[in-house]
Amino acid sequence: MGKHVSISPEETADRLAIRELLEAYAHCADRRDARGQMALFTADTHFVVYMDAKNPTPSMELHAREELAPVFADLNKYAATMHFVGQSTILSLSDVRGTGETYCLAHHLTIAGEKRQLMIAALRYYDTFVKIDGTWFFAERLLYVDWLEERSLS
Repeated sequence: MGKHVSISPEETADRLAIRELLEAYAHCADRRDARGQMALFTADTHFVVYMDAKNPTPSMELHAREELAPVFADLNKYAATMHFVGQSTILSLSDVRGTGETYCLAHHLTIAGEKRQLMIAALRYYDTFVKIDGTWFFAERLLYVDWLEERSLS
């Protein structure tokens, strides 16, 4: 993380575009827009999930945008979700490539008859971004689940 004494308008625009990319991912997830969510990734994207952040062995590893469809469609099992994107840090940034870390609290509501359950996932993403034809995309997204909490709701 660097200290910014001054920042160019181009870098400012890139940083804003990357933040909007992160927020678009959460928005598409919560709106069940799997196609829109997939469009945020490069065709040859690398997407890795670590359901236990302390375990170096991934729970899932995908190597193409089209492989993301069932992952994003899996959110349809919930009555509602809300992905709250917290701090995001750009770790490195050039004109066409960047890396960053983003925190997210993902709320997942399940309703079965009168029973309502809430599962909250504390997530961290380590991302590699690429800029193609002026647009930023995820080239790699490593998703780490730090913890899960389940609650019964009234």
